[in-house]
Amino acid sequence: MPSKYSNSVALSFAIHIVLAAILLFGDFSPPLKPTPIAAKMETIQAVIVEKSAVDTQINKIKKQQADEAKKLKDLEESIAAAKAKRKNEEQRIKNLERERKKKAQEKRAADSAAKKAKANAADKLRKQKELERQQADKAASDARAKRLKEEVAAKKAEDLRKKKAAERKRKELEARERAAQQKLLAEQMAEDMANRQQARRQQMMTEVEKYTGIFYGLILRNLQGEHKGNSCSVTVHLTLEGSIKYVVVNSGGKIICDATENAVYRVNKFPMSKDVDVNKELVEVKLTFAPVE
Repeated sequence: MPSKYSNSVALSFAIHIVLAAILLFGDFSPPLKPTPIAAKMETIQAVIVEKSAVDTQINKIKKQQADEAKKLKDLEESIAAAKAKRKNEEQRIKNLERERKKKAQEKRAADSAAKKAKANAADKLRKQKELERQQADKAASDARAKRLKEEVAAKKAEDLRKKKAAERKRKELEARERAAQQKLLAEQMAEDMANRQQARRQQMMTEVEKYTGIFYGLILRNLQGEHKGNSCSVTVHLTLEGSIKYVVVNSGGKIICDATENAVYRVNKFPMSKDVDVNKELVEVKLTFAPVE
């Protein structure tokens, strides 16, 4: 493309130089020789015509020159634009190439990093797997040791349980035997106590009846007057020493009850047993009096 434009410019420039030389050095006037007036007029007219043609030719050449100059300018501008465009394109290509190399370098770096990362990941995974295997082995070993320890502990616990169960059974048997013996002894003691209490009660009641009879006789001896067919029930309250606290008339006619109450107070103090338990029974004595002739 640049070679074609250069040839055209050189050709146009050569044409312009030739035309300029013709205009500058060319002789367009006719040869001088004696002629008649008519010939002279024809010659003048011819010269005028020729000058007009030359002017026309010159104007044409000038126009051509102007056109060629414009074309040359346009061509130069086109060439400059083309050069700038080529330069920009070359720069763009350089930039693209630089970017391509940069991307290629980045890709190689990325591939290298990825390869290294992959290798590191693989090594890390291998180490992780090895650690997991070691941990699994340790866990299994610990589990076996723990199971063995638990089995030993369980056997000891079972032996201890059996021993305690036997001991508890023995103690329960002994406790039942002791309970049976204690129960039998308690029953015997209770029976003996009941017998003694019954004997004591009988003895006390005999003693109470004895002193109640004595009380009755003392009161009756003091009871005066004819009270045939009448009766009176009183309750005599005494101290443990036999002193009269008070007398309560329970029922009976007024006359005989008044006489009975007076007879009680005339005794003043009743004889008491030496047995305190008997006296406790005698502090409240209920008596009924029905005198006869």
